[in-house]
Amino acid sequence: MRKREKWTFGPEVRVDGVAFAEGRWMVSAVGTGTRSCPTCGVPSSSKHSNHFRQLQDLPSQGVSVMLKLQVCRWRCRNERCSRKTFVERLSAATTFARRTCRVAELLRLFGHAAGGRASQKLLARLAIPASDNTILRHLKRHTVASTGALPIRVAGIDDWSWRKGFTYGTIIVDLQRRNVVDVLPVRSAKETAEWLAQHPEIEIVSRDRCGLYAQGIREGAPQAKQVADRFHLLQNLRESIERQMSNVSRFAGRSLLAPVLGEHNNVSREARRNARKSMFDRVQNLHAVGKSLWDISEETGIGRRTVAKWIQSNCPPHR
Repeated sequence: MRKREKWTFGPEVRVDGVAFAEGRWMVSAVGTGTRSCPTCGVPSSSKHSNHFRQLQDLPSQGVSVMLKLQVCRWRCRNERCSRKTFVERLSAATTFARRTCRVAELLRLFGHAAGGRASQKLLARLAIPASDNTILRHLKRHTVASTGALPIRVAGIDDWSWRKGFTYGTIIVDLQRRNVVDVLPVRSAKETAEWLAQHPEIEIVSRDRCGLYAQGIREGAPQAKQVADRFHLLQNLRESIERQMSNVSRFAGRSLLAPVLGEHNNVSREARRNARKSMFDRVQNLHAVGKSLWDISEETGIGRRTVAKWIQSNCPPHR
């Protein structure tokens, strides 16, 4: 089965034919690109050789499409040019590695929205097979190309795990443009300082409250102002509230904040001890007037096993 001129790849690609083989469409085409040397710009009419490139393209009716493109290599006849041969230049739509630029753009968008593995599964259903590493590689390449030449004024630094609990790296983000700038393979003050020293334009660095990154910023970017990022501030606040709420006596029902700075632990311990002793005395009084274990538990909110243990004991709990 052959169809002609169904697919278009730009004015510099001439489609010769289309065939269905091995479960996919194979589009045969010939490149008619620029024959000028990319180094000196002198046009050439001396052909050196031909070779084929296979590029993945957008699917058709749920079937994968491959572009088998024949391109020419030409000789540069300029004796002063350092380049001896060159490949003819085609349009931007067909010159991106092993995929057309429109497929590469699709991989980048999927990777940005869903990540590597999820995008791999979704693209496979769309007849655009690509591994998760390929998707992430396209995303990183686009980020470097779009932000590599722009100065970074506000940077965010945080760690990330290659293997949680074992190996960690460092991720650096441009907070103004919301783009990942670089990913370091290790988490260390030395590597962070070396990277920051290469970017003296940085004015503000947002980080967590780890002293490792604080040291790296002081060494590599002493001119930058260090600030704690919002995520870690909220995380530290939540952890502090959780610790405080766990210290609130379930019996006393009041906060155990210390009236004087530095006395929090002693005051909290004494408050818990007093609260438990008062509840112990109340359990003993209820038992003395003939209340059952069930009634005492319902009235005080203490478990029946604890009530039974306190009734059998003659001394209040120590903790």
